[in-house]
Amino acid sequence: MNISEAIKKRRTIRKFKQTPLSTKQLSKYIDAARLAPSAANLQPLRYVIVESPDMVAKMFELVKWAGYLAPDYNPKEGERPTAYIAVCSDTSNSSKWVDVDLGAAIENLILEAMADGVGTCWIASVNRPEAAKLLALPEHINLQCVIALGYPAEEPKEVSITEDIKYYVDEAGTLCVPKCSLDEVLIKTV
Repeated sequence: MNISEAIKKRRTIRKFKQTPLSTKQLSKYIDAARLAPSAANLQPLRYVIVESPDMVAKMFELVKWAGYLAPDYNPKEGERPTAYIAVCSDTSNSSKWVDVDLGAAIENLILEAMADGVGTCWIASVNRPEAAKLLALPEHINLQCVIALGYPAEEPKEVSITEDIKYYVDEAGTLCVPKCSLDEVLIKTV
């Protein structure tokens, strides 16, 4: 799969097969993230791999899923992620551009996982104080978000926006994700 195919195929996954991911795989995704551009090359992002079944179950309780479809579309037992990567920032060398670094790094991570056939869900709706406690993060490390990972047990599809931007489940049970067309987002060429 080339990069263009990966970008076009990538969708947020919320239903996962229960096949575990290896520490080596998860480390590879973090390695891709660390190679992303960083404002002033400060490289403030840090990562925690959450892979033990007990910790994965505890992290699941601290995140919120699919706002437009919750709670019905939340992953059920047997559909939950098999791992998480907690994405953090080190406040001792961070800048006002940490969110820009975050976006670049996470997209690298997501695309690297996609190349392995691994699905991801970038989750910003996290109980950060409790998750930081669970992960025993030092005071100077701020939890930014978590990435849920696992082999996909669903195939969401892109659809054109008609009246609403909200994702939905169609009559066949497929998650549909409305996306703007190129014509809608391209303002002009000068």
